[in-house]
Amino acid sequence: MKILYSVQATGNGHIARAIELLPYLQQYGQVDVFLSGSNSHVPHHSLPVKYRSKGLSLFYGHRGGLHYGKIWQALDVQHIYQYAKELPVAAYDAVLNDFDCITSLACKLQKVPSLHWGHQASFQNANTPRPAKRNWLGEAVLTHYATATDYLGLHFSKYGGKIVSPVIKEKVLAAKPVNHGHFTVYLSHYHYQQVLKAVEPLTDFHFHIFSKDVLRPQSGKNYTLFPINNEVFTQSMLSCAGVITGAGFETPAEALYAGKKLLCIPIAGQYEQWCNAAALKAFEVPIVAKLDTSFEQHFYQWLLTEQLPLTLQENTQQIVDTAVQMAYNIRSQNHWLSKLQLQETDLLELAI
Repeated sequence: MKILYSVQATGNGHIARAIELLPYLQQYGQVDVFLSGSNSHVPHHSLPVKYRSKGLSLFYGHRGGLHYGKIWQALDVQHIYQYAKELPVAAYDAVLNDFDCITSLACKLQKVPSLHWGHQASFQNANTPRPAKRNWLGEAVLTHYATATDYLGLHFSKYGGKIVSPVIKEKVLAAKPVNHGHFTVYLSHYHYQQVLKAVEPLTDFHFHIFSKDVLRPQSGKNYTLFPINNEVFTQSMLSCAGVITGAGFETPAEALYAGKKLLCIPIAGQYEQWCNAAALKAFEVPIVAKLDTSFEQHFYQWLLTEQLPLTLQENTQQIVDTAVQMAYNIRSQNHWLSKLQLQETDLLELAI
């Protein structure tokens, strides 16, 4: 079987998940990866990237929100249609799309079925949690940016059909978490100097702060700064007293699964994170709107909270098996329908 796996390269979660899923997908045959986007800090050299595009990426500022200038500068609209025409989706037995608009467009233009598979796919189900105040543009992006023939979503809980458990890294699944007392912090939408200002008054605690703006580990009175490194981050998380991060998907899921206290500060203007925040409230996770002078108060209140753990209803093998079978089935059905239509056309021509 030949599989095309299209991966969104905004943020680190999509690539980290793809690296975890690749060995399972390769059990089915040849896997080619299309990497779309240009704002990830996780090395992807272990992925068999055959196609690459700038696509559409989100960029974050240093004060908690999106950097619209960088988003616009990186936008390559004039080439997206050309990429979609040239991407050879018809050459594959199964097309798996993790939130990429180019693959979605390519499949439409070339009339090839595909499966939208990932966290964003779960928002095709109306029961997936949303914030009290919905954003029409955010809803449109989540539900129409990467459309497909069918979908299989990943989320914290089953909110309805075609939603399965998060994909947790094997190292987290096999680990025995401990508590060394530090707090693991990853807030990609803030400069580490902003984070340092927030944790500076908390002198009785120690913080492991991960940032894309840090080149090498550095230590201070109550903190250690780390550059982005998936292995080091995972080790820090598995041995921490709590995790402070945005309201993404992969890191909160792994923190909850590992039984770690979790506090989330969603990215301002990124609707998906506020949807995730709404879902995390069911686990008693505190949601803080922004990192400011009130953080010390939020931190102490957080220490008093009790949170619910995340349990998996499917393992990674079961999730991959389901996704590949769905993608292959819709591709096969389309093949036979096309063949049947050709036969009907031939019969009609003979009759004429």
